[in-house]
Amino acid sequence: MIDRQIFFSRVRSAPFPGRLSVEQVDGLTRILDTWERLALTDLRWLANMFGQTFHETGERMQPIREAGSAAYLQSKPYYPYVGEGLIQVTWEANYRKFGAEHPGDLLTWPYALRALFDGMIKGMFTGKKLADYFNDRETDWLHARRIINGLDRAEEIAAYSKHFFTALAAKDEDEAKVA
Repeated sequence: MIDRQIFFSRVRSAPFPGRLSVEQVDGLTRILDTWERLALTDLRWLANMFGQTFHETGERMQPIREAGSAAYLQSKPYYPYVGEGLIQVTWEANYRKFGAEHPGDLLTWPYALRALFDGMIKGMFTGKKLADYFNDRETDWLHARRIINGLDRAEEIAAYSKHFFTALAAKDEDEAKVA
């Protein structure tokens, strides 16, 4: 079990800038609850899920819709299936992979969590999955970005993920080491 008191204390100082909003705590809690319900164990996976979500939601840790004006979004070839969720899922076929049938579905927690967990664990975004980068032979924070979107912003997301890992792995306030 993850010590949530230590986890929240640690993430409050990094990668978050000193404080957490109610919405951020809610989002982090929902992801932690799903992780524990699924009885997953590799904290590197969870740390990377948090790091990717931190980036993809602009630090909000809530399902969001792709930013932009109506004209901008309507110009997208995947419109009206614009980026939605904790991980910005686009295109109708990709929405349907996660059971979403309509624009707006991935803004709800059940769909957003399914996309995050199934997408990253099963490799449903790019064909790359968490086990490709975090296993008994390697820990590859940088290249794990390929699970979602090539190497776009990979160094930043690797740094976020390492902060989350430190917080998840901490057993008490004096202990936390990054792999």
